[in-house]
Amino acid sequence: MSEQRIDRSTPVLRSLAEQTTEELGGRLSVLSRQKHDHMTLDRMLTELPGAPGDEEEALLNRICRLVFSHAFAEEAVLWPALRRALPDGEELTAQVEREHQEITELVATLEATGPGDPTRPELIARTVEVLRQDVRDEEDELLPRLQQEVDTGTLRRLGVTWELVRRTAPTRAHPIVARRPPGNVLAALPLSLIDRIRDGLDRTSRRLGPSARRALQSSSQGLGRVARRVEQSWLLRRGERSDTHVPREWRPR
Repeated sequence: MSEQRIDRSTPVLRSLAEQTTEELGGRLSVLSRQKHDHMTLDRMLTELPGAPGDEEEALLNRICRLVFSHAFAEEAVLWPALRRALPDGEELTAQVEREHQEITELVATLEATGPGDPTRPELIARTVEVLRQDVRDEEDELLPRLQQEVDTGTLRRLGVTWELVRRTAPTRAHPIVARRPPGNVLAALPLSLIDRIRDGLDRTSRRLGPSARRALQSSSQGLGRVARRVEQSWLLRRGERSDTHVPREWRPR
């Protein structure tokens, strides 16, 4: 009986989940930073099912603040580097951008539904499903592929740049803004400013009485309307692939 040959020409990919901080390039590496955010997200997603109304809303807000700034930094810093490093980087990043777009659209729909809306549980379940798939795609394929192609110094430089962008990125769903430069870069300043003012208003409102809370919530909603007008600028859609905004197979039943 002939022995089965094993192709060793291509290194076996190791998921980020299986690697130590040192193997990922140290604490400053973009891989370590990505893994840290993914672990934080996983803990929050695990807490979400069964959370009572107010706790569910607060947890969803925390998830969104993490996810959107994280994804913006990926799209502005990390995915362009991956497209330069890998011959198939264009299609790999396009798939993740479609996942990011679906998450954005799901969250925008969630924000428009009330706590008693019958479609809300399905929307939340689908959002969690796509978020977990996105993490698997990044940790199991995209980021290990990047790890194979660039040195530790590059991973650390990307990590520092990624962190700087993440700390100043938009924190809310903006479904029609491009997921690639130059549109997303042009969107950063106005939408980050609006989003972070809204975040502050929302945090403060939760500590106040009903009357003050309503006033701050009204101000936040007004800023949301300003953000939607800003999004309409054609400049903020430049660089987008035409297949990023594709019809979704999933719909609430």
